[in-house]
Amino acid sequence: MTRQSIPLLASVAALALSACANTEPVADTLDAAPAAEASETAEAAVMDAADDAMAEAEAVAAEAAEAMDAADAIAPPMLPTPATYADILAADYRADDRPRDGFRNPADTLAFFGVTPDMTVAEYAPGGGWYARVLAPLVAEEGQYIAANHDIDAYLAGDDVDPERFANAKAFPETFPGRIAEATGLNAGKITAFEIDEAPADIAGTVDALLVFRSMHGLTSRGIEDDMAAHAFALLAPGGTLGIVQHRASADAPDDYADGSKGYLRQADVIANFEAAGFELVGTSEVNANPADTADHEGGVWTLPPVLRGGDAFADIGESDRMTLKFVKPEA
Repeated sequence: MTRQSIPLLASVAALALSACANTEPVADTLDAAPAAEASETAEAAVMDAADDAMAEAEAVAAEAAEAMDAADAIAPPMLPTPATYADILAADYRADDRPRDGFRNPADTLAFFGVTPDMTVAEYAPGGGWYARVLAPLVAEEGQYIAANHDIDAYLAGDDVDPERFANAKAFPETFPGRIAEATGLNAGKITAFEIDEAPADIAGTVDALLVFRSMHGLTSRGIEDDMAAHAFALLAPGGTLGIVQHRASADAPDDYADGSKGYLRQADVIANFEAAGFELVGTSEVNANPADTADHEGGVWTLPPVLRGGDAFADIGESDRMTLKFVKPEA
């Protein structure tokens, strides 16, 4: 039931009541008095029924209005379509996400990668959905948002993996679309999700851009970064863009610091990994750089905000220094 249909119910009942009130009884000329009495009785019955119908319609209308008011109170506002970066970044539902815009620079980062609303965009390992809540509304009207999670069997391999964590990760394709839909007001059907090694055959080779935000260290520390690069190559269309944002170690950082275990990677190593998979580096950007980050913290990148494992003493540094790399899959 729409909000506009609520007054209609009341109007129909009112018209019925009015019609009953304006109906004149027809008396039989042979027995006018009994006929008039019967007519009055019938009229009263009809009017009672109309009153009951009116009361029921008003109750239904009031109940529907109350339900819609409650829905309005919890449902996030829909964005204009097609959405723009400005629309999305200013949306009310991003109130909790917005404080990190100054470190993650979403509009400038996505512009550097060339993301536009008409693209099919895949996000690798979207985690809590911070970027998904920007990307999914951006492409919902003209394009397609895809959440391509880790190959969970490889990423969470080993006998010491918590079974509950593993089960939750495997359920990602079913649960993630609903989470983003609930947060943004989108239809969950606008969001496709799968593990990257299980991409549907009709999607492989069709994606315009695949974006990887701060995930490469986890792959590198597990020794599966080559596999991910191969899956990314297969998923992208010829000429498609691979965008990487990653915590950046210094160029001369020792191997045991830049192996992913501290969250930081050397930029040259990340470039070499994707070039070996067949990608071409076409651009780098310092949009996510932070010169204040020395990238040599004993506790790794988690020393800095937002985790602050090292305490508030590191809060003024801000979030990590990050490389921003743009690759393409060759046309042929």
